[in-house]
Amino acid sequence: MKLKKLGLVINPWAGIGGPAGLKGSDGADTVERALAAGISPQSHKRAAIALGALQPFADQLEIVTFAGDMGETTANELGFRVSVVGSAAGARSTPDDTEAAAQAIRAAGADLIVFVGGDGTARNMVNALGDSCPVLGIPAGVKMHSACFAISPRAGGEVLRRLMAGELVDLHTREVRDIDEKSFREGRVSTRYYGELLVPEEGHFLQAVKNAGREVEELAVADIAAQVQEEMQALDPETLYIFGPGSTTLAALNELGEHGTLLGVDLWKDGELIGVDVNTLQIQDAISSHRAADAGCPVKIILTAIGGQGHLIGRGNQQLSPPVLKAVGRDNLIVVATKTKITELGGRPLLIDSGEPELDEAWSGFIRVVTGYRDEILYPLSNGADAPEAQSTPNP
Repeated sequence: MKLKKLGLVINPWAGIGGPAGLKGSDGADTVERALAAGISPQSHKRAAIALGALQPFADQLEIVTFAGDMGETTANELGFRVSVVGSAAGARSTPDDTEAAAQAIRAAGADLIVFVGGDGTARNMVNALGDSCPVLGIPAGVKMHSACFAISPRAGGEVLRRLMAGELVDLHTREVRDIDEKSFREGRVSTRYYGELLVPEEGHFLQAVKNAGREVEELAVADIAAQVQEEMQALDPETLYIFGPGSTTLAALNELGEHGTLLGVDLWKDGELIGVDVNTLQIQDAISSHRAADAGCPVKIILTAIGGQGHLIGRGNQQLSPPVLKAVGRDNLIVVATKTKITELGGRPLLIDSGEPELDEAWSGFIRVVTGYRDEILYPLSNGADAPEAQSTPNP
């Protein structure tokens, strides 16, 4: 297929709860809390990264969308010819507006609808379209378990570029799953199948369905925790540690005698927790205060990848925002993962999708991964645009 008329649906509030440490963005109250915490929406930026790949074809393409921040503003800023087929019912768009936009855009004859959001937005696409119209998800949410998303905005842009160039691109039905955010915020991970979407797939640029099951590898995790503790003891005790989400990182914190959060980000220094379930601004403040008080003492981030998908940065840990990552530096990452989790990737690399393509590209390459006690490997970390052989998506 060659694109002539591209639909665009942006969920302006997608992912805003991630940097705020709110584990998701569902609900008006969550958006208000994130805005009150000083967090800015990022979905327009991620949409622009993906659509930027189509700018050389701007004179051949029409963008069909809803008014304002649901698509019109971004498309206009990129210089596309834009047709507006509706608008949100209120000042702030809702899931109902997302579904209405998808239906109106399909009725206007779009060849493909690009939607920018997370699993909740994908559910809206299922409700509005089913598998009646091809869609492609640009990841902008917090958790994203569904297989209808590109692995990064840049990867999504590459799929769109190939479609616009008239290259042969396969269409496959892909699962849409979503998590119960209330349970997620309480530390329980439970996903549900909601349906399927028809998705273009080329060059292995789509993500896999997340493996939501917790690994029962107690000995391997305990060995990793022991290794992390040994490394921490070898450093200055005033080092600031940022523990990312996940059972493996939590095990390392438990090894220190602390009870942190399974799905949040915690701060540890001088032998104790100094922050529990913190947001990105609190992390930045902690780094600034640490460097002012303890000049020369490093800051370390301890994090693990999502099972099945391999995302190391940019899924479920948006509290580790680009300012945080830049302040800490790549050399101060301590990546932990069991060998089972690495093996299940089937040779695909770990993935980084921080929201800043330049940072993702700079941090790509081989990275040290602690896989046991005094046991580690070097494993590739990719920005999702340059290693197609390592990004294959298994059929759901």
